[in-house]
Amino acid sequence: MWIFDMKWKLTSALLVTLLLTFSLITEAAWAEPATPPNNEKHYSALADTLENEQSREKLIAELRELAQAAEAMDEEATSEEVVDEPTFARQIANTTQSVAQQIVSTVGVGFSAVAAIGSDEAGTFDGQNMLDESFFLLVVIASTLLMFYVLRSLARHVFRRANDWAEAEGDYPEIRKFSTILLAAIVDLLTVALAWVAGYAVALFAVGSNGEMNVSQSLFLNAFLAIEIFKVILRTVFAGRDDALRLLPISAESATYWHIWLARLTNYIGYGMLLIVPLVNLNINPVAGQLVSVLVVLSAFIYAVVVIMQNRVSVKQRLLFHAQQSSFSFSRVSLGILARSWHILGIVYFAVLAVALLLRPEEALPMMLKATFQTILALVVGGLLAKFLAKTIGRPVHVSEDLRSRFPMLEQRVNGFVPNIYKTLRILLVVVVAAVILDAWGIFSLTAWMASEAGIHTIGTLISVAAILVGAMAIWIVLASWIEHRLNPGDETHLPTARAKTLLTIFRNAAAIALIIMTVMIVLAEIGVNIGPLLAGAGVLGLAIGFGAQKLVQDIITGIFIQMENAINAGDIVTAAGITGTAEKLTIRSLGLRDLSGTYHLIPFSSVDTVSNFMREFAYHVGEYGVAYREDTDQVIVHLREAFAELMADAEQREKILVDELEVHGITALADSSVNIRVRIKTLPGTQWGVGRAYNRLVKQHLDAAGIEIPFPHMTIYFGQDKDGSAPPAPLKMIGDSESNSAIQLEQKPEKTESSKSLKSNPKDKQDFDEEH
Repeated sequence: MWIFDMKWKLTSALLVTLLLTFSLITEAAWAEPATPPNNEKHYSALADTLENEQSREKLIAELRELAQAAEAMDEEATSEEVVDEPTFARQIANTTQSVAQQIVSTVGVGFSAVAAIGSDEAGTFDGQNMLDESFFLLVVIASTLLMFYVLRSLARHVFRRANDWAEAEGDYPEIRKFSTILLAAIVDLLTVALAWVAGYAVALFAVGSNGEMNVSQSLFLNAFLAIEIFKVILRTVFAGRDDALRLLPISAESATYWHIWLARLTNYIGYGMLLIVPLVNLNINPVAGQLVSVLVVLSAFIYAVVVIMQNRVSVKQRLLFHAQQSSFSFSRVSLGILARSWHILGIVYFAVLAVALLLRPEEALPMMLKATFQTILALVVGGLLAKFLAKTIGRPVHVSEDLRSRFPMLEQRVNGFVPNIYKTLRILLVVVVAAVILDAWGIFSLTAWMASEAGIHTIGTLISVAAILVGAMAIWIVLASWIEHRLNPGDETHLPTARAKTLLTIFRNAAAIALIIMTVMIVLAEIGVNIGPLLAGAGVLGLAIGFGAQKLVQDIITGIFIQMENAINAGDIVTAAGITGTAEKLTIRSLGLRDLSGTYHLIPFSSVDTVSNFMREFAYHVGEYGVAYREDTDQVIVHLREAFAELMADAEQREKILVDELEVHGITALADSSVNIRVRIKTLPGTQWGVGRAYNRLVKQHLDAAGIEIPFPHMTIYFGQDKDGSAPPAPLKMIGDSESNSAIQLEQKPEKTESSKSLKSNPKDKQDFDEEH
């Protein structure tokens, strides 16, 4: 729902803007009314009208009605100014009323003038002279159009070759297409210019006398030049024959339809307003010329509205299809709004054109042509730049295999920033195109804004902020890639130590936070925000947090000292806060441990008072073995050494043992039920538990083979004793016959052979530790 509301608001705002443009144009037209051309025939026609009594009385009556209407409007405007300024809707209503009255008055006076043609009141005119001028005009028109179509036929070969070259496969297809379209447009303009020059040559030297040209011929040639230049733009946008020379991504059928329709409308309005109306003004009278202009404009407007409404649904469906295909959210929303309101925009455009042509015919058509050309040019250039950005920045970045091997995350990191840059440039491009279009229609002066202090400051700020953000991104990419290279070098002989990995990881996190804070502060300062109070507030906030969150501060300070003293590194097996496990993650505030059962513990550094690290330089397996009091301890030590020798014979265990000799400490205790002998084996850090388990297995085998008793708790059953010292009989009860009570034959287990891989433990180093040690 919020997307629909947003689209409706944008549509409403766009319609209000167009209506405001309509109001400004009409107000300007009323403020500076156009004056008829200064011509002797106009004064003669006015004199003839005033000489006739009936015509004079009718003209006086119409002038009085116009004067009364103007006085009423002035009184209403004065009263409204005294009370309050008129609202925007009231201004539109007043302007519409004035335009309607002007049109009705023009039509009425025009029909009266047309009805008076041929009467004595309208005066006389030279019919033979008009026929001669019409004949010469037809000769100039025919020769100009003939030359134009001959040149167009010759240019067709150029267009066909250009289309084939643009459609051919090759590098940079977008650049090839744009250059080909530009070349075709230049060739098309040359054909128009040559035909226009040929028409002038015919008018001056073939038809005219002594190098003179009739006014009607000059009007046609100027109208031909203006109309055909505009039609060149139409042929560039809607190229029906050549698909590669068409700017709009539409089918050839649709392009041909819209080109024919717009070309007809252009010819009708252009030749009607630039040729027919001036000729009527010259040869009949200005009032009849105004009537012809009204009829031309109204008929063209009605025709345009009918065609727009006929294609409303089809164009809407095409725009919605392109909106669904767009990956850019802004383009998708904009195309969706345009699909639902394009017919309204088209009708408003032709309505503004019609009103401007009626009120200011001398300036309206050139102004509308200029605004339309600038709008089309802005959209075309904006579309080409958008495609260029999509082909360059919009694509994923790929690095070479060498860089990928040295910096595995570089490509992913760069591609994380590129889409954001691409979206920012697309939004900036849309804003610039919109500003150029608003400048074309006089709603916003882009050149004046760029020359103003606000414009210069805004553009400079945008460039500075963009440079800061791009620089920060580049610094982060370089810094993170360098840390990544130090953590994962391509050469295995220069692998980083555990301390280096821990410190580099913490440094990367700290550098990211510092870079973000500095970038935000610099950007805020660049856009005009005073960061002094922010820094002071941050200091006060930090002090408040320091007092209110002492535990957090203690975590950070303790973590800093632990890292400085190299007490814990990632991958170490440590005991911290009473928990033993592998250190998986270290931050500036906490330690993450994974214990033997796989449970992950997050321990704040403030809870760590003692750190026991099992992964420093070397380790010992300390074994203490108890034997019975009746055993010879020297023989026990011999068997312990034999078990160690067998352990050393295992190549896998041999790599983990640092000293080839068993360290025997001797008898450590005469315990309650055993004599304890302690031995120690020096191993690599983290392997002491695996080596200890393998050695315990061999000790058990050797002591059992030698018949040496390893004491364990025994239970003695005492049946009591009589007073005379004799032992009472044991209260045993036999169940079943004698056969069932025969001696139980114990199943003899097979003798153990050499150890196999199935009897070996399988834990890996650095994860193989005991909970009890």
